[in-house]
Amino acid sequence: MAGPTTAERGRRQQETSGPPLVRRLRRLGPRRLRRIIILALAVVLLGAGGVWTLYGSPWLRVERVPVSGTRVLTPAQVREAARVPVGAPLASVDTEAIAARLRRELPRIDTVDVVRSWPHAIGLKVVERTPVLLVPKGGKYVEVDDGGVRYATVSDAPKGVPLLDLSVSRSGSGAAGLRRFGTDRLLREAVEVAGSLPAAVARETRVVKLRSFDDISLDLTGDRTVAWGSAEKGHAKARTLAALMKAAPDARHFDVSVPTAPASSGS
Repeated sequence: MAGPTTAERGRRQQETSGPPLVRRLRRLGPRRLRRIIILALAVVLLGAGGVWTLYGSPWLRVERVPVSGTRVLTPAQVREAARVPVGAPLASVDTEAIAARLRRELPRIDTVDVVRSWPHAIGLKVVERTPVLLVPKGGKYVEVDDGGVRYATVSDAPKGVPLLDLSVSRSGSGAAGLRRFGTDRLLREAVEVAGSLPAAVARETRVVKLRSFDDISLDLTGDRTVAWGSAEKGHAKARTLAALMKAAPDARHFDVSVPTAPASSGS
């Protein structure tokens, strides 16, 4: 049987020489190699086209900035603070930076979602803070949310939001509480009480009075008052107060400072 020709031996030697990648390419053959090269070029061109479409074309650019969720703020105020780069490629917009800017410049905003709405919009979905207390200040009112954040000063008191009467005594337990907890901590105690109130009671609460850490009371409509005590056991006190007011609808004073031993008086 005849052995391999000189040409065959040369071809085999060529296939087995050189780096591994080169040897693999040689074994593919000219046709398969051309197909692979064409496919690779097509992938590169498609990728380049995709990048150009996202960042260089006029088709996917910011044209609109819709705003939703506003109550006190106006959409124009939100758009102005957001400073979305209209005309920029949609893919290049830094949504996290816009969200951070909105929270910084508009403290009334509690949360915000900045979303790309292809092909031409950046949507701003905001949730505004809701006041649970108002702190009088120089003829105006500072709004405080359920986290104790003082976020806005308004000229007119929003309806249904109680005032905070923070008149801490400078002697006795009031002074001790002020030294130990500070005004901000006492404010959070009042906020916690306001957040614990049943919805029906909250609507009728006009003033939350704080004299010391464990001396918090409520002034309700109809010249009614509630001795609340400290902010502790707020949910238990709320349930007790609702039941007490239902059982004694003509009472003028309610005491839930010890929720297991409530009391009512007056008519």
